[in-house]
Amino acid sequence: MYSYDDVLTYIQEEDIKFIRLAFCDIFGKEKNIAITPDELPRAFSNGISFDASAIRGFGNAVKSDLFLHPDPNTLVILPWHPAHGRVVRMYCDIRYPDGRPFERDCRFLLKQAVCRARDMGISCNIGAEFEFYLFQLDANGQPTKIPYDQAGYMDIYPEDRGETVRREICFSLMDMGIHPEASHHEEGPSQHEIDFQYADALTAADQATTFKSVVKAIAMRNGLYADFSPKPLADKSGNGLHVNLSLVSQDNEDYAPSFIAGILDHIREISLFCNPTTDSYQRLGEKKAPRYVTWSRENRSQLIRIPAASGKYQRIELRSPDPTANPYLAFALILHAGLDGLDRQLLPPAPTDENLFTADKSLTRTLKTLPATYEEAYQLAQASTFVRKVLPEGFIQLY
Repeated sequence: MYSYDDVLTYIQEEDIKFIRLAFCDIFGKEKNIAITPDELPRAFSNGISFDASAIRGFGNAVKSDLFLHPDPNTLVILPWHPAHGRVVRMYCDIRYPDGRPFERDCRFLLKQAVCRARDMGISCNIGAEFEFYLFQLDANGQPTKIPYDQAGYMDIYPEDRGETVRREICFSLMDMGIHPEASHHEEGPSQHEIDFQYADALTAADQATTFKSVVKAIAMRNGLYADFSPKPLADKSGNGLHVNLSLVSQDNEDYAPSFIAGILDHIREISLFCNPTTDSYQRLGEKKAPRYVTWSRENRSQLIRIPAASGKYQRIELRSPDPTANPYLAFALILHAGLDGLDRQLLPPAPTDENLFTADKSLTRTLKTLPATYEEAYQLAQASTFVRKVLPEGFIQLY
């Protein structure tokens, strides 16, 4: 844990010239304000104001001042900037001028979910698995849809031309205190995956946001474009964001079955926020992306997979979200859904131990499905008592 004084000392000793105060809009797009070290005491004591009316979903021009309050525990150096006159970044909480939390700050919404879990004697660690494509740039430096290579799943150099880019990404993540567990070429041409270690839910969301910015920055430095969209190429694998959840309870009880049941019960209602673009629904239901609201062990055709692992590596893997989701919002809703399963003592249905990509229609037509379109997802969210209870008033309409 870092304190205000720790940050000030670090800024002085490491020749820091700019501090980026970062936050996300409600759709997960990262924003920032850069300040100099002289302004840091004011940032910690009073916050740094910004025009909320210019941020999508934050409000209108009336009473539009909001304040960024940096979280010292999120301090990291941005390693792609010069070593002389270095740049650091901290994520911020967003507050009103009187100090109240801004209710549409998705980092605040995730904190509320974490507090609810803690009150129930539960902690939840999250590990994210991101997929992305690397595309070439045209003569004007604009992104194309031309893959950097034509390699396949876990291929190696020279077929996998992105190997050095992945390595540079991993080194940058380690410099920022994020520890990659594994990285490899995925199934699509120039599609890649990097997984990093579990962390508490808030740290995991901070790291997920950092990860996307690092990948984009390193790709651009190498003359490439990193594409996290759910379906960059129509006939190839889509990009997923697999969310791995590991529960720890104070009483050592196994609450995973009820947690799974809660997610299965609410996943259709929260799909709008886990899959927030029209292209998201082109990915679901093909090339290992789930379509049906089911679970099973060691089965990648399911919505929820329980991997073959033991001890601290036991986890629940939710396979429907994609990288366009706001991680703070998605993780908050997933946590609330699981906790609702605990509150109501739900039990999951029997596992569907079938390959649902090849299963007979006599089975699949009996199963609930994820939304097939963005419009369907929106209607499900809008009609959901659960979503309205968790999110602030008017939030659904913003999507």
